[in-house]
Amino acid sequence: MPSSQAKIAPATGAIAPIRVWDMPLRVFHWLLALCFGGAYLSAELDDWRLLHVTLGYTVAGLVLFRLLWGVFGTRYARFSSFVRGPQAVLTYLRGLATGRPQHYTGHNPAGALAIVLMLALALLLTAAGWLLYAELVGDWMEEIHETLANLLLLVVLVHIAAVLLASRLHGENLIRAMWSGMKAGAAGDASQPACVLAALLLLLAVAGFWWIQLG
Repeated sequence: MPSSQAKIAPATGAIAPIRVWDMPLRVFHWLLALCFGGAYLSAELDDWRLLHVTLGYTVAGLVLFRLLWGVFGTRYARFSSFVRGPQAVLTYLRGLATGRPQHYTGHNPAGALAIVLMLALALLLTAAGWLLYAELVGDWMEEIHETLANLLLLVVLVHIAAVLLASRLHGENLIRAMWSGMKAGAAGDASQPACVLAALLLLLAVAGFWWIQLG
């Protein structure tokens, strides 16, 4: 099996762009960013309560999809391909601090940690929001809900800053890669299937839910 890790300028030949991020993963990524951003901005607006709740439920559904896709998705979407231990994260961060981070075809260890944190916080955030909306708990849950939202925003901002820094140090646009799916790969790294049907089903599910909730 080819390694999921690829160093810049390998001795065996030049790096070639391959499809690393399949379409369902990219749809998930941008929908999650849209929904969390919209839910965060509408949190204090009473007239937008239904939109806030709808976006929150969508975030929960998207995270559940990502957990499933992290098991059954394509190679670089699977958690087993990028979730690593603390030592790998520290090694990568040291390289980042010195301006010589190791290049990974898929998610780097620090990015993987950010992903795990964001998914966990999003689940806790939406669970707290549901408990509040269903009036199953007291007003004390509102403070927890807000704290979780702010923690998630902080992780997102750190993640974006790290992506911009890594993009500069590696000489590749990682934001564009998450849009196009194409990223630098080493010899032996195979391009991943697009999985267009799964992406369309995800989009239709979200659009259908929004239609029911807001239509």
